[in-house]
Parts: sequence; C-alpha cells; structure tokens
Amino acid sequence: MFTESAFTVLIAGAGPTGLALAIDLTRRGVPFRIVEKSPNPYYGSRGKGIQPRTQEVLEDLGVLDQFRAFGADYPELLIHLPDGATMTRRMDELHAPTPSVPYPNTLMLPQWRTGELLAARLAELGGQVELGVEVTGFTQDESGVHITLSTGESVTTRYLVAADGGRSIIRRQLGVGFIGDTYETDRMLIADVRLTGLDRDHWHVWPGAGPNSMRLALCPLPSTEDFQLTAPLAENSAATQPGITLTHAGWTSLFRANIRMVDRYRVGIVFLAGDAAHVHSPAGGQGMNTGIQDAYNLGWKLAGGDDTLLDTYEAERLPVAAGVLGISTRLHQAHRENTEDAMRRDDPMLRQLSLNYRGGPLADESGTELGRLRAGDRAPDAPCGPTRVFDLLRGPQWTLLVFDAPDADLPAETPGLHIHHIVRLGAPSAPGALVDTDGHAHDAYDVTAPTLFLVRPDNYLKNVTTLSGTPDLAAYLKHHTVA
Repeated sequence: MFTESAFTVLIAGAGPTGLALAIDLTRRGVPFRIVEKSPNPYYGSRGKGIQPRTQEVLEDLGVLDQFRAFGADYPELLIHLPDGATMTRRMDELHAPTPSVPYPNTLMLPQWRTGELLAARLAELGGQVELGVEVTGFTQDESGVHITLSTGESVTTRYLVAADGGRSIIRRQLGVGFIGDTYETDRMLIADVRLTGLDRDHWHVWPGAGPNSMRLALCPLPSTEDFQLTAPLAENSAATQPGITLTHAGWTSLFRANIRMVDRYRVGIVFLAGDAAHVHSPAGGQGMNTGIQDAYNLGWKLAGGDDTLLDTYEAERLPVAAGVLGISTRLHQAHRENTEDAMRRDDPMLRQLSLNYRGGPLADESGTELGRLRAGDRAPDAPCGPTRVFDLLRGPQWTLLVFDAPDADLPAETPGLHIHHIVRLGAPSAPGALVDTDGHAHDAYDVTAPTLFLVRPDNYLKNVTTLSGTPDLAAYLKHHTVA
C-alpha cells in the first residue's frame, strides 16, 4: 500500500523532457516535484531542431506561440568551396502548411531557449524547478519510491521519473541495459560563438578533405547574436577562415558520438524518459523531440495511475525509440562515409508525424475502419467552421469526434471527456454541431460514412468505428473504456 505524501511524482531532471512532463502533470492536477542537479538552467544550443510533431505537442501544452516567436525555419546552406566560389543547398525543402499538417517544417531555436520557454510555461502554471538538487539514491516497495536527495532530504513518492540524461544515475542504479555503440573516433567540437564577417541568412559550411565531408559549419541561431559552431576534430577545423573574426565564445562541448537505448522503460514504479532512455547522434534532430514525446505519452498515464495503463508506456515508446534511433544512426553513418546525400534531411520520418501506436495495447481495433486512419494513428488537424480540430483536442481530456451522426444519443456528462459533432455543409445537424464548411475535417479524417473517432489525451486515436444506424454513445463509451 502506497504511503501518502504531499506529491505523487518526483521528476529527476529539468531538461526539455522533464519540463514537458511537469507541464503536463500540472494541467492534470497531479502533484509533483521536479529537481535538477545543476545549480543553473542549461545554457547551450545543443539540440536546436523542433520537429513538426513536437510543435503540435507544444501547442497542446500552451507554449507553441512563444516557440514560433523566437524560432525560425532552417536556413539554406551556403557552401564555401576551396576555390573561393560558393553554392547553396537545402537540407530539406520548405513545405507549405496543409489543413491536416499546420506546422510542416522543422523549427530552429537553441536548446537553452527551449528550456527557458518550457520553464516559463511551468512557472505560469504555478510550478517551479528545484535547482541544485539531485536524486542520489532510492529504493522501491509496495509503499512507494523512497528517495534520498543531495540536500539530505528523504522523501517518498508514488512514482519516480528519470529524465536525468544520458549518464542517468537512476538508470544505472536500476541496472537497466543501455545498448548501442560509442564511436570514440567520431568527435566534434560544438560551441556557441559570436563573430563578424558572415551573414546570418545562411548556414555556412566549409567542406573537408573528402568530397562530401565537412570541416567547419557556422549556423546562425535565431533571436540571438550567436552562431552554433560545429567542427569534426578529425578535420583539424580550428583553422581560421579569412575575413571572419571571432568576438566571443560561450558554451563549448566536445561531442562524442554515442548511440544507445535502454531495453526497458519501466522498472516497478520507476520510469525512464528522454536521454536517460535513449541517446542519439545529433544528425536528424531526433533525440530531444523523442524525449518530449516520451513525456507526452507518460503524463496522462501517470495521472490515471492504473498499473496496466502504465505498462503501455514501455510497450508504446520502446518501439518508437528503436525506430527513431535507427534513423539517427543511418544519418550518422552517412556522415561517417561522406556520402553524397549526407546533409539531406528530407526523410518524412524525421518530422515524426507518421509515428504511431498501431497494433499497440491501447489501439482498440474492434471498430470497422474503412478510411486510411487507424487506431493508434496521430489525430490530424483541420479547419472546421470557426475553429480547428486541434482546438477541440487541446487540453488533458479524452475527446470523441462524432462525424455525420447528428441523431446519436449523447450520454450523461462524462468527466474527462469532450464530445464534438461534426457535419458536412448542408447535412442534417445536431445542437452545437460544427459545420465542416470546406470539407477539410472530412478529408483529413477520410470520412465517407458516419464515423466515431475516440482520441486519447495525447491526441492519438484509440478507436475508429464506422456506424450503421443511430449509435448509443453511452454504450459505445462503456465498451471502449476510457482509461
């Protein structure tokens, strides 16, 4: 039996993963503490790419507008050739927004800014990070997780979440395997610098000795005066470039390629998330994004507190992490081999919009699914009359989208569930129904017959059911348990 304490979850680590989880728990009313061993917020640029799916998560958490105000699209590469000529190239073409994908391009902003904005959102909601505090040890039993902090304090909580990075003390104490490779010879200098002599409209690249290698890259970081410098040490890239004057050097890191992941996401009532569960090559900008989405998957399950539901965290996120790690590894290998397309980032998988939980333990496939969307898929956006589908989904609740079934019997008020009727223009309607004036919602959800879409709190589809006759929504929800 759990011994009651003043909080339910202790989050170890206040990087983007821990902060995203704290924000999600705050809006769900789950009491928590979040501790960070560093006495100061993280200040390096490190992971600077926010993928389209992560932007959708940030919108749901109420912070995307701030991210977009400080961020920018990835700039075009300006390659400085040995003969003094230049050429331009894009890592990926810019994509136009569509009704179902409002944020199609990777957003650039330095990781310290990501942490700053998430911490500000947490503070806005009444939460606070405890800096300079580290989990130094713990045990767990049926009464909870008994934790010792670096302050000397001993606390007991129902759940412990390790978001304490690639060198996670908690993961090591659990004895969880961290499978993968460390490339000792693949080392790179990464630094935040200020300089004169370069425009800020391009990501400047100087090729190395190989035909497709890189000796030095300088990328302007939006809404700052900084450039992120990257330089493989094997290329002896410390050589100065004519006409460029370094005026300031800030955060500096010697990066060593480390590509690893855990073989378990959960041990008892302790959970691993973010870099504590998987570390990536920076190629492709996947690591931080995967960590934020770990948190997004875990938050509502911790709030539910059901042990079977919590088991689905590992079942859903472990395969995703393995797949994403495979993409990062492939891109890293392309850099190592100096392949012609080593700088390309046009694989749609990188945007993480197609990642899904099909076939997983929460993908209820008992309905008749005629369209292209299946249980476990991401719920797409679409303009719908005066609002958007994402507006309907925003918040910590479950959502039932009822397409073209205006006669459906509404159940009595169900806590934690919102129900929205959507009908075509000119079709029979229901009180309060949204009229899909331009048909975008029907197109995005591939609706050709009356259909129910039950959407989880993390905005993935739990169930898709096509209808015949008038549905009894109360019976439907009883069958498709909202848990």
